[in-house]
Amino acid sequence: MDELHEKYSHLLEYIKGLGSAATAFSGGVDSAFLLAAAREALGDEVIAVTAVSPSLPKRELADAEALCRQLSVRLTVFQSDELELEKYRKNPKNRCYYCKHRLFTRIGEIAEKNGLAHVIEGSNKDDDGDYRPGMQALAELGIISPLRECGFTKAEIRRLSQEMCLPTYDKPSAACLASRIPYGDEITAEKLCMAEQAEDMLVGLGLKQLRVRIHGDIARIEVLPEQFDNVMMHREEIVHKFRLIGFRYVSLDLQGYRTGSLNEAIN
Repeated sequence: MDELHEKYSHLLEYIKGLGSAATAFSGGVDSAFLLAAAREALGDEVIAVTAVSPSLPKRELADAEALCRQLSVRLTVFQSDELELEKYRKNPKNRCYYCKHRLFTRIGEIAEKNGLAHVIEGSNKDDDGDYRPGMQALAELGIISPLRECGFTKAEIRRLSQEMCLPTYDKPSAACLASRIPYGDEITAEKLCMAEQAEDMLVGLGLKQLRVRIHGDIARIEVLPEQFDNVMMHREEIVHKFRLIGFRYVSLDLQGYRTGSLNEAIN
């Protein structure tokens, strides 16, 4: 842990050197850890910025608000409008580029309005191993990723988050709801709502790390293999609820949950 603490000290020095910053804050594990570190390093010279849109589950906004109260960080919330972008709605392979470019342009404007020198976000070293076209937008806009720059892995972030008493330390990994829709299928507010309702229902059954991918009128449930029994125990209840939501068929992916499973089609 001494080595990890030294790494954290380096992170604080890195962020302190920025002078001031707006933190893109989703309420997830990485952005929560980054915000806590930024608060420690910059004091009142940091704010959190959260975008509200159909692609952000409502439970994530509640978590973001609660953590900002815990850290005594000012939170700015704005309505994101990525669904107005035709290139985003068409859901090409580089969909995230268009979303991130629009999102971080807005956050940059908020930072400038508040007299803050930089925008920071919570990508970590592990994110380098997946297909993430949104990174191009971050580079073009000059967005800084301190956790990646300082070499933090997800496991290290969770360990330090627990030590710092952040409630997100064991929170399941999250992603925007658009990641539930296969590339090439149009993104609509209705589909995003269906995914959110279906996942909320599964969370209510005690399931944790999960995704509900939408393939037309088919819901493909991804959970960790050790949670398969829980799904089957509630099989009839799940099918009934999912049909009310709008799905005709309900399936369980036997490969289980894995990050970016829809990227398998392009890899």
